[in-house]
Amino acid sequence: MNTITTRARDLRGALSLEIFTIAYMIFEAVAALGIGFATRSVSLETFGVDSLIEIASALALLWRLRAEQRGEDDARVEQIEWRAARFVGVSLLALAAYVLVQSIIGLSTRAQPETNVWGILLAVSSLIVMPLLARLKLRAADRIGSRALHADAYETVACAYLSLTLLVGLAANYFFGWWWADSVAALIMIPIIVKEGLEALRGETCDDCHG
Repeated sequence: MNTITTRARDLRGALSLEIFTIAYMIFEAVAALGIGFATRSVSLETFGVDSLIEIASALALLWRLRAEQRGEDDARVEQIEWRAARFVGVSLLALAAYVLVQSIIGLSTRAQPETNVWGILLAVSSLIVMPLLARLKLRAADRIGSRALHADAYETVACAYLSLTLLVGLAANYFFGWWWADSVAALIMIPIIVKEGLEALRGETCDDCHG
């Protein structure tokens, strides 16, 4: 198989991953935000907003991948790479600020989220899907040499950590009635979100990528 054909196949694979990401994240965002607002869960609301950011990130990646498929020149693809990675970074930092404010408000007002099993099931589902999706994206990014796709993949890795944190917080509230666990779980998400945001802005998510 020649290099051009292999490249085209790898691009199609990366596009398929982003399309799946968008579909799953729409489900995740609707479910997390709906359950979060209904039960006054800061961690679920945060998870839902992060899902919206992942949708936007995936759309940016579709833009980048389709640009190469259309045969745009390397300079144009590189420009789109930079814009996509920067968009992801700024969005993540904005999310971190939102989480901080909401968590502080929740703790200071002693807001008690309602216990619910649906949020726990959503967290378990994402904890299964996200690590697998992240692994596939990282492989695809290595094959096509895309910094933006690496940034998006590490955002998916962050989503997997957020799923675990969300699960612990919701389970603590559900089984033990620890009302503060929800806001604390959201606060624990902040370092992960900030780290990934700064790395995306600095272009450090794929130091060994070329192109």
